[in-house]
Amino acid sequence: MPNVTVNPTRMELTRLKGKLRTAQRGHKLLKDKRDELMKQFLDTVREVRTLRAEVEQELMQVHGAFTIASALMSAQALEQALMYPKQSVELTMTFRNIMSVNVPIYDFQTKTKAESDIYPYGFAATSGELDAAVEALGRVFHKMLKLAQIEKAAQLMAEEIEKTRRRVNALEYVKIPEMQESIKYITMKLDENERANTIRLMKVKDMVLKDAIEERRKRDAEAAGG
Repeated sequence: MPNVTVNPTRMELTRLKGKLRTAQRGHKLLKDKRDELMKQFLDTVREVRTLRAEVEQELMQVHGAFTIASALMSAQALEQALMYPKQSVELTMTFRNIMSVNVPIYDFQTKTKAESDIYPYGFAATSGELDAAVEALGRVFHKMLKLAQIEKAAQLMAEEIEKTRRRVNALEYVKIPEMQESIKYITMKLDENERANTIRLMKVKDMVLKDAIEERRKRDAEAAGG
């Protein structure tokens, strides 16, 4: 018996069947969306893993170059060389839709046209290791921005997968079974009413037939007595 009270009428039965068909179509679409999102998510996670390893390796190289530069230069000279950055960037963000999930796309423009124009100091008073460190940091910045972008995409897709999974489960284990149970209940009640009506009609028919037979006997008896 359904958990909620339903009106066992043919109109309600038709309405519930329509809702059930809609829910089943929605369930299939949500399952397809969940599966495709999961595929995209796994691809993104693999990309994150690969890119993160590259970024960490290059950052270690940057750290090593800065360590050597700091050993070859005085702390004051190193601080003065890096005090006023020459290059700056302007970050912009757009969005790309992946299965109804808006994932960010990061892009940046440098202050000067040449991205390699990043050295804020003269080369006479600095070591070559500092140049290598600054150059390596400029290169890894691109990958760091890309890593932030795809990690955010993975986070947003994971959240959407969880929401979609809950909706699929709600339809599959709650809403659709409830509607099926209500349809079964109404169908059973309508069948019971149909059988009861049939029995009543048969009884009425028997009574009419019986009365007709009695009437016929009376007329026959009167005719025989006259």
